[in-house]
Amino acid sequence: MSADTERLRWRCRRGLLELDLLLEGFLARGHGQLDPDEAAAFEALLTLPDPQLLRYLLGQDTPKDQGQARVIARIRHTAHAPS
Repeated sequence: MSADTERLRWRCRRGLLELDLLLEGFLARGHGQLDPDEAAAFEALLTLPDPQLLRYLLGQDTPKDQGQARVIARIRHTAHAPS
């Protein structure tokens, strides 16, 4: 595993189990398919406070940034896709 992937994996570990599962699952199964702009949007999402990020991932709120909104949709899709 690359140092960048390890760094992202560490940043995906949050204070809420729900976020840990969604983010680490996406990192393992979907992050490698992101283009550079989407990868940057994913990293920007990881700077958000846990409650805001959880609202986005649960569909209770939508990021104003369209790149972040696309990444949220991909994370949600990956979470519901069969393994």
